[in-house]
Amino acid sequence: MYLRSLIAIAALLAASPDVHDLSRFRTSLVDAPDVSALSGAAAPANSNSEVFLAVGTPGSQKVNSSQPLQEQSRLSIIRYVDGEFAKVVQPLPGGKKGFKIEAGKPLDKSDLSNQLRFWGTSANPGDTVQITKIEFRSKEMLFQINGGGKKKFHWRDHVSVGVGPTAPLQQPVVTDPNEGRGCTIVLDFGREIPDMSPDDVKKNLSVLLDFTKEHSATVNWVDTLPPQFKQAIQDHHALVGMDDEMVVAALGRPDRKVRQRDPSTGDETEDWIYGSPPAKTIFVTFEHSKVIKVEEFN
Repeated sequence: MYLRSLIAIAALLAASPDVHDLSRFRTSLVDAPDVSALSGAAAPANSNSEVFLAVGTPGSQKVNSSQPLQEQSRLSIIRYVDGEFAKVVQPLPGGKKGFKIEAGKPLDKSDLSNQLRFWGTSANPGDTVQITKIEFRSKEMLFQINGGGKKKFHWRDHVSVGVGPTAPLQQPVVTDPNEGRGCTIVLDFGREIPDMSPDDVKKNLSVLLDFTKEHSATVNWVDTLPPQFKQAIQDHHALVGMDDEMVVAALGRPDRKVRQRDPSTGDETEDWIYGSPPAKTIFVTFEHSKVIKVEEFN
């Protein structure tokens, strides 16, 4: 409660520097926890109000493509595209640099053929693949497929152990033999990335990936859940009693996490924070891996 009150006041002061009357904030700020690690602050609201949350369906998100990519749109793309499965419609080349496609333009099959000859094929038409990471650059979006085509550095693979000055050294062991066998798709806009929805992103990737024939990554698992949680996930709600996997399925990965410990009881809670002012900010509070409170700040 101290944390949220402090965040609320900070946001109000940032938005209205001439505000003088803060007497309506009745929560004491004595011994308030350090929130310097947070990159944003929630807007003021009644910290005791408990509500059920709804997040807009990605396909219905309204965007203005004449504007640059907005922060809320970027978060939606991460939440609703990262982790999704798709069916491959063209062979995907491997390699470290990634295969570049131009947004809104037909696929350059000659370039694709050259890349396949040089780097080999990481996935064939009909294969099911998963987007495992999204990176935003000034004019490009990078989509890592099945872990990407670049092998990661593991210090254990570069350590050799021997006994005695003349003992033979042990050979390094590869950490993951499948690592580096994915690929990267680079979506090039040729200008500053415009504002867009998750569905717009999938449409741009449709020259290589078909999302319409694949269930969401959580569909089969969701069908096994109790009805109230299944419906909440489909509606992008978070409910008290959910575990962390359910919340990720409903809202996506949080933008920030803050852990607190009650010195009197020793109990620990963790807040998952979605969004930042001036956009809607959501707090999902966990205790013992279960949601105990869901709050929204507008």
